Amino acid sequence: MDFAQLNDQMKTLDAEAGKRALDKWNNVGKPIGSLGALEDAIIQIAALTGSEDVSLKKKAVLAFCADNGVVAEGVTQTGQEVTAIVSANMGKKVSSVCRMASVTGADVFPVDVGIASDQAYEGVLDRKIAQGTANMTQGPAMTPEQCLQAIQTGIDLVRELKEEGYSIIATGEMGIGNTTTSSAVASVLLGQSPAKMTGKGAGLSDEGLARKVDAIERAIAVNDPDPSDAFDVVAKVGGFDLAGMVGAYLGGALYRVPIIIDGFISAVAALAAVRLCPNCASAILASHVSAEAAGQAILDALQVRPLIYAGMRLGEGTGAVCLMPLLDMALTVYDGMSFEAIGVDAYEVDLVD
Repeated sequence: MDFAQLNDQMKTLDAEAGKRALDKWNNVGKPIGSLGALEDAIIQIAALTGSEDVSLKKKAVLAFCADNGVVAEGVTQTGQEVTAIVSANMGKKVSSVCRMASVTGADVFPVDVGIASDQAYEGVLDRKIAQGTANMTQGPAMTPEQCLQAIQTGIDLVRELKEEGYSIIATGEMGIGNTTTSSAVASVLLGQSPAKMTGKGAGLSDEGLARKVDAIERAIAVNDPDPSDAFDVVAKVGGFDLAGMVGAYLGGALYRVPIIIDGFISAVAALAAVRLCPNCASAILASHVSAEAAGQAILDALQVRPLIYAGMRLGEGTGAVCLMPLLDMALTVYDGMSFEAIGVDAYEVDLVD
């Protein structure tokens, strides 16, 4: 996969479509710019798709599920069998993200890209690459071929959903140990210490956090990932779920579908995707700031502004799903409240401070 060539295939934002969307906002019967970042998000989607007629009626959540060999280092509170249990619940539509998505009208698509089991799960898409990654403290988490396969899986899934009529996609994940891999990737890409980039994940004790930081430090020392090569970093200290999300962001730009960042893990994947193909940033929307230690730092590196500050850290795509009804509400104003309709004289844009 030639990422430079892939980047060239990604169309940049359509400035004219964005301008038409801005003009439409400015003709809505309310103070100019008064819906703030919600207006910006709709303008970005218009510029991405090439049309000011924005429709988000068919929504999806892509949740990449995989296990991580680093759990052998005692970096998690629970065993990796929980990955299979929660993924199966996603397939049954009873997990946290499924319940939340049902309120927004979004369809959840859990994807097995590396669950440590040979069992098939009803309602879970089978795109298994291997039964979990290798233990990154002893060598690369995955081979370059496996990493490419995971990225291509994410790209292909976005294309398939676009063909089925989905117009916006939230990223999600499930994988015990994936805050460890994500912290490792973040540490290398941002040139920060693992201690600064690592949090307690799903409830580690102080002792558990120390083991987690130590495992990341050893993994980076053993693998020596190249900070200037995001692919090398993801392959050596990442996970299949993270690599799949990298592909989803790339696919969003290729197929002009907005992709919503969830929390810390999917934000790290977005950062890796932008490092590989800078043009894919055009398709990325931020939902919330994760409560994980490096949540804000990753969003700052991406130069994106989240709309939600709720201290969330559940994962699965739950934070990303929360953005969907906000966008729906913004669209009801964008599409149906002209100055003429409400009998108010339009504001003059040039006179607004």
